[in-house]
Amino acid sequence: MTDATETTATTEPTAPTLLRVLVARRHWQVYETFRHHYERAAATLAERERDQRISKLTVSKRQFERWYGGELKTRPYPDQCRVLETMFGIPVDELLGPAPLSVEEPRSSVFTGVDGPWADLGVGERERQVAMAARRAFRFSSSIEGSSVGAETLDQLGDEVRRIAAVYPQLPLPTLLGDLVELQDTSFRFLEQGRIRPIQARELYMLAGMASGMLAKASHDLGDPRSAMTQARTAYVCAENADHPALRAWARGLQSLITYWSGQPHEAARYAALGTATAQGLRGTTTVWLACLAARAHAILGDVEAAKAAAARAEDARSALRLDDLDAYGGIMTFPTPRQLYYTAEASVHLGDDHRAAETQALAAVRAYREAQPEEWAFSDEAGAHTNLALARVASDEVDGAADAVRPVLDLPVEQRNFGIVTSARRVHDALCAPRFRGARAALEVRSEIQEFSAFSTAAVLR
Repeated sequence: MTDATETTATTEPTAPTLLRVLVARRHWQVYETFRHHYERAAATLAERERDQRISKLTVSKRQFERWYGGELKTRPYPDQCRVLETMFGIPVDELLGPAPLSVEEPRSSVFTGVDGPWADLGVGERERQVAMAARRAFRFSSSIEGSSVGAETLDQLGDEVRRIAAVYPQLPLPTLLGDLVELQDTSFRFLEQGRIRPIQARELYMLAGMASGMLAKASHDLGDPRSAMTQARTAYVCAENADHPALRAWARGLQSLITYWSGQPHEAARYAALGTATAQGLRGTTTVWLACLAARAHAILGDVEAAKAAAARAEDARSALRLDDLDAYGGIMTFPTPRQLYYTAEASVHLGDDHRAAETQALAAVRAYREAQPEEWAFSDEAGAHTNLALARVASDEVDGAADAVRPVLDLPVEQRNFGIVTSARRVHDALCAPRFRGARAALEVRSEIQEFSAFSTAAVLR
């Protein structure tokens, strides 16, 4: 059963809805997270009322975004209202109305079964409180170890790097940025002030380098290439002090990525070459990434031979792969096959010498992300795969097909509209501005949607 049917019109609120406030408070802004809790509430309601029909209810991504964004031209269908009331314990008219200045949630929930001081908090709020308490405990334990760095503190830093690296490609940046800044600050503080043994210093520099590298990516995602390059250079310096060749190569890869998206393809190719030279003798996925970065940079420069040679090197590196200690952190620290397919397709789209081959490769990347293992999925790269497919179809004058390809990108919430995604969408917009599409209604509609989509990005959420 879907959520397509709605009834009676309501007035669109001018202030944030109570639903939006509660979703943000519980950190359910990611669609998959909200859907999980929605389906869980539906199952609970179905069991309580012995109505298995309700257990099949779900919520589409677009419907969630309408609710979260306050785009309420119609009232949800009655069964949806009941599920929402089960989730939050608040009447749906209040949920979908303007949030009061002070928001108090009900003191009980069908999900909790919890007594004690946190019984009045929703599931998401309790999880947030637990996470905050854990971070506070880490700050306390690290401070009482004095100016020396204890083994427990070092292990905790490593765990935090591993956690953030794993989820960075999958969660909106606003949910991670605070933790990432604190992680870098803590590692820097120990390096600047702590009494550390040489073996600890090497590990601390490695962790600080990864934290700085992730902040380089964060700065890039916010559209700030200057800060991104500063963080990437810091990551490289930390890698040098850690004497870690793979981390040095990875930092060069970040510099290539940043310059590529900031419109400096020559610099992107140069940094990819520097990284490849640094990675001689290595066999982790960073070697595949560097070759793909080179292929993409050379392709946008129109150097067909260099681009295809780099793509072939990426295939060879994948065949000879041996995962290293960076790959063990997962997430942003590794370069899985779906991401390689996305880069390869983008290079083909830039070359523009074979539109059908580019479309085939872009389709392969889209399918790879659709079927990816959870640890290999990344919302930003999946969006890039879709925009590449749209560009390949525009090149073949398939405007309707391009509109279908870019649709999932335009459905992304503001929190996920990072700089790369918005830039990719604008490429589709610009391609559809070609004179041959001047009278095409479908092209005009997609251009208009992309303009609206591009007006609000992730950076706006953090202002």
